[in-house]
Amino acid sequence: MTIPPMRRPTPPRPRVLIIVQNLPVPFDRRVWLECRALTAAGYDVTVVCPKGKGDPRRAVLDDVTLLKYRPYAPGGGAAGFALEYVYSFLATAWLVLAARRQGRFDVLQACNPPDIFWPIARWLRWRDGSRFVFDHHDLCPELYRSRFPDGAGLPHRGLLALERATFRTADHVVSTNGSYAAIARERGSRDSADVTVVRTGPDPDKLRRAEPVEQLRRGRRHLVAYIGVMGPQDGVDLAMRAAHHVVHELGRDDVSFTFMGAGDCYDELVALRDELCLRDHVELPGRVPDETVVNVLSTAAVGLSPDPKNPLNDLSTMNKTLEYMAFELPVVAFDLKETRVSAENAACYVPDGDIAGFARAVAGLLDDEPLRRAMGDIGRARIEGAFGWPYQEAAYVRVYDRLVGRTPTEEHRVIVLPEDDEVPGARVPRPSRPVAGA
Repeated sequence: MTIPPMRRPTPPRPRVLIIVQNLPVPFDRRVWLECRALTAAGYDVTVVCPKGKGDPRRAVLDDVTLLKYRPYAPGGGAAGFALEYVYSFLATAWLVLAARRQGRFDVLQACNPPDIFWPIARWLRWRDGSRFVFDHHDLCPELYRSRFPDGAGLPHRGLLALERATFRTADHVVSTNGSYAAIARERGSRDSADVTVVRTGPDPDKLRRAEPVEQLRRGRRHLVAYIGVMGPQDGVDLAMRAAHHVVHELGRDDVSFTFMGAGDCYDELVALRDELCLRDHVELPGRVPDETVVNVLSTAAVGLSPDPKNPLNDLSTMNKTLEYMAFELPVVAFDLKETRVSAENAACYVPDGDIAGFARAVAGLLDDEPLRRAMGDIGRARIEGAFGWPYQEAAYVRVYDRLVGRTPTEEHRVIVLPEDDEVPGARVPRPSRPVAGA
C-alpha cells in the first residue's frame, strides 16, 4: 500500500484593508488598480469606502471585498468639511470593526484626503500588530489653502497637525509623484527608504484608443473632451469660458465639447454653460460609465486639463492628463510643475488664467492634424513606458511584500525607477514643429 505524500496546508493569504473616503471604489481608478495588483500577488483585499449611486452595502468584485457606507457631504465651507470628516471617520470605524471580525489585518492602507484615519491604524497596530501604509493622494493643507485662500489660519494648522500624525504613524508612505515624496521627507520627516513613488499611471492594455463614434461629435468636425472631478479647484469653469471663446469669439462652429464628471460645482457649470449660450455646443453628461469614457476619448481631438495654478495643483499629478495621453490625445493645460513632468511635449502649456490663450491653443491644435498626431504619439509612448501602471505596480507590490516579510514573485520583482522625467521611456523625440505655448 502506497501512502500518499502529506500535503502542507496552504498558508492564508495576507489580509489587507484599504480605507478610501473621497470616492467610491472601483470608481477611484488608482485604488482599484492597487486592489487588482494586490489580489494578483496573492493578497486578500477588503475596501471600506462611501457608496456610489446604486451601490450595495457589501459586494465582492474581482475577488475584492467592498464594504460601503452612505456618504454625507453637507457642504457649506470649512465647517461642512469638518462635519463630513467626523461622519466619515465614525462610519469607517464601524465597518473596520465589522471587517475585523473575520480575522486580523496584516496591513491597513489609508488613502487621503482626509488625513484622519491614523487613530484606526494605531488601534489595529496595538490590537493585532498591523502595519500601516499611507497612500498619499492629496496635500490636505494645500487643498485648504487652494479652496479657501482667505480662510482662517487655525484650520490650516490643524490640517498640518493631522498630516504630521499620519506621516508619523505610517510604516511606509506611497506618494503619487516626486513633489509629494519630497513633502513626505521634508514636512513629514520620513527617511527616503520609507517613501516610495507610485504614480497613478493608466494601464496601457486597457486604456487605449478605439474606433471613433461619429455621433459623439454631434454633427461637427471636432470633439474636445474633459474628464474629471468638477470642484472649485479643478478649473472646469475656466474650460467652459475657453469653450465660449472658441465658439463665440473665434467663430468656431465646427467644435463640440463634452465635459464628463461630477462634483460640487456641477450645477454651477450647467448654469454657466446656459448663461454663455453654449447649450448646443457643450454636453455635461455627469459621471459616465467606462464605455462612454472610452468612446468619447477615442473620438475627441483634444483633451483639456484646465486646473489653475495654486498650492495644490502645481504639485499634483492630474490623472485626466495621463488618461488623455493613453488615448493619444494632445493636451491643453495651464502651466503646472507636475503636469510638465507627466506630459512633457504631449501638452500645450498656457500661462495660468489666460482663458483666451487656452482657447487659441485648442483652436490651433484642431487646425494642425500632424501636430496633434505627433503629440498624441509622444503621450502614448510615455504611458507605454515608465508612466504606465505596469511599471508602477511592481514598486507598489514590493512595499507590501517587504512589510509582511514575503519574497516577491518574479512577476512583481521591484523595478527601480529614477525620479520624475528621467524615468526610462519618459523622453521621446520632440515633434518636428514646436509645441504652441510650451
